Amino acid sequence: MNSSFSTLIRTASHEAHVEAETSSFMNDLLGGRLGVAAYARYTEQLWFVYEALERGAGRLAADPVAGPFVRPELFRLAALERDLAHLRGPGWRTGLSALPATRVYAARVRECAERWPVGYVAHHYTRYLGDLSGGQIIRDRAEKTWGFRRKGDGVRFYVFEGVPNPAAFKRSYRQLLDGIRVDDLEKQRVAGECKRAFALNTAVFRALGDEFPLSA
Repeated sequence: MNSSFSTLIRTASHEAHVEAETSSFMNDLLGGRLGVAAYARYTEQLWFVYEALERGAGRLAADPVAGPFVRPELFRLAALERDLAHLRGPGWRTGLSALPATRVYAARVRECAERWPVGYVAHHYTRYLGDLSGGQIIRDRAEKTWGFRRKGDGVRFYVFEGVPNPAAFKRSYRQLLDGIRVDDLEKQRVAGECKRAFALNTAVFRALGDEFPLSA
């Protein structure tokens, strides 16, 4: 293969990535046309995805391929739970519910964590690098739209206190991707899984859009 692996997966998943980030739900949310309830519901769905990502991380820490990507400074579950307590109140767990599309997404992440470690890396990449990049736009809009304290409760999910230099971290992450020792066919499979990850995310956005339609 002539291009680096990180370039391959970024290029292969570009169209699916654009579709996800330009969904009508996300456009309406970032445009301030939806209320804080929609933001809270979205945050709730993220909890299920990250629960699958991070509960599976422990068993993968010693895996030769996935292990180097298991970085505690990236973990988001505790921050999500603090955000949900702020958004929903101390009893947030009792009302926690996953949309059908979210259940499918989380199930796929768990399946990869259990059976296909390099496939798990595809989901790890699409989520965490997205959080470090476009996620910062969501944080900024949420703070301005709903008055959350800057980098405070309600938006802690997007605050990576353990990553003081996101640009340098992303460079090192891509170097890790480029160093993965799998054959070209497996790399193509991983690129396909990245596309699938974005499609699963888009399906969640679509379901959220159905739940929070804009009034005419």
